[in-house]
Amino acid sequence: MNKARVIAFYLPQFHPVPENDKMWGKGFTEWTNVAKATPLFKGHYQPQIPSELGFYDLRVPEVREEQSQLAKEYGVEGFCYWHYWFGNGKRILERPFNEVLTSGKPDYPFCLGWANHSWSNKTWQKTGHFTKDVTFLEQTYPGKEDYILHFNTILPALKDKRYITIDGKPLFLVFAPEDIPDTKEFIELWQTLARENGLKGIYFIARLSSVGMNYLGNKDIETVAHERYQKFLDLGYDAINSDMQRYAQIKVAGLANRAIKSLMRKFMGNFSASLFDYEKIMRNFHINEERREEVHPQIIPRLDRTPRSGKDARIYTDSTPDKFGVAIDDALSYIKDKNPEHRIIFLQAWNEWGEGNYMEPDLKFGRGYLQTLKSKIKG
Repeated sequence: MNKARVIAFYLPQFHPVPENDKMWGKGFTEWTNVAKATPLFKGHYQPQIPSELGFYDLRVPEVREEQSQLAKEYGVEGFCYWHYWFGNGKRILERPFNEVLTSGKPDYPFCLGWANHSWSNKTWQKTGHFTKDVTFLEQTYPGKEDYILHFNTILPALKDKRYITIDGKPLFLVFAPEDIPDTKEFIELWQTLARENGLKGIYFIARLSSVGMNYLGNKDIETVAHERYQKFLDLGYDAINSDMQRYAQIKVAGLANRAIKSLMRKFMGNFSASLFDYEKIMRNFHINEERREEVHPQIIPRLDRTPRSGKDARIYTDSTPDKFGVAIDDALSYIKDKNPEHRIIFLQAWNEWGEGNYMEPDLKFGRGYLQTLKSKIKG
């Protein structure tokens, strides 16, 4: 048995869709950003180029099969596909998952994460710093009838034998739980619908930063995280996916430096990328709150947003497979005493190439990150 249930976030934006064509040009996919990235400093690994899977198109079933075979071989239990539902039935990027669902292939576990955020002209590509942020796909919450439509739309997936369950319930993750205006009603409705349709219920996970946007360091991190997480558990979520990035960055850079840089960006634009040493980030990436049975931590192999953000990028420097291995060991220490069913670690991410945040083989490291994951996770 594996030491952890590793679930990897999976981005479906590797095929063209009309909305992206209209906003960024015919044929735009995540690869458009990846291929044009350039180094920002000496020794900066950009562009980061895929090796054995190539610049794939997720409309091709053989690609999806190869991805699942790699993930399974190296210890990933399943993919958490980002799922877009903007309200009133509006969807985007749903084709790859729909084909996985209807074809029955690959025979590999999956679940859904509702990426409930609006898209603007700054979502996927860098624009001028002072360019107005224009929303072209707005996330809305029309109410009960739309929640019912949303549930019924994904019900075939929830009932699929491949769907990942926790405590016998299909896992459904929410990216921005704080944005839902009527969270308690939404969750109660879906739980009722799930039971009416033969399910034990839904295992709802709220993905939350351990600290809010306005965190000033005036409270102990354990207290802040506990209060934030408990608020959503009280609203009906079964568990929390704990995102420690913002807190770790504050710890590494220092609160004063972070505040000064934020002000400079706001009023003067940015003159350099935000660089954080990967090892230092990962040393500040977990807290005792994550030892709770209902809090699921995450691991990050590397991060480099240069393809999307250019000189405004946030970059975790000097990541290697060996350093990733140390980070995995640390994460495992926080879940080792939990019920095996709850020894969950979210892997951010399987294929976020536009954020330099991926496990798939590239020209520099090959399968190095995958091999490290397997060596640490396999029991």
